[in-house]
Amino acid sequence: MSMFKSMNISSSALTAQRLRMDVISSNMANVDSTRGEYRNGQWEPYRRKLVETAPKENSFQSYLQKASGNGSGFGSGVKVTRIKEDDAPFRVMFDPEHPDANEDGYVELPNVDPLKEMVDLMSASRSYEANVTVFNASKGIMMKTLELGK
Repeated sequence: MSMFKSMNISSSALTAQRLRMDVISSNMANVDSTRGEYRNGQWEPYRRKLVETAPKENSFQSYLQKASGNGSGFGSGVKVTRIKEDDAPFRVMFDPEHPDANEDGYVELPNVDPLKEMVDLMSASRSYEANVTVFNASKGIMMKTLELGK
């Protein structure tokens, strides 16, 4: 295992969690956006976005190292595979005065639940903080190792 492998793993997790927080921020900003995307000749409300992650170890190099017996058995971090839209149904509210109301007076609102978003944000924030702690611990161990050479 290389000297900087633990730092690389932590930094990949930091990047993924930061993207997750950015997507959550976008969801919260669009919680009332009734005109998110134009589809089939009419406006559709904003759809909640979700971040999907997967282990980074699906590279050719990782398979080659495992086959040759040089694999360390450790992961190599995390990667974001895609940002997908949530297929949950839109919220419906009765407001006949709204410009986007249908003929019955109902308005479709985004499928964003602020409570879910806040829980996801706290989870992403805690994961980010934990990875910063791991990164700093790795850095401290490397600094102590360099001090041994004095």
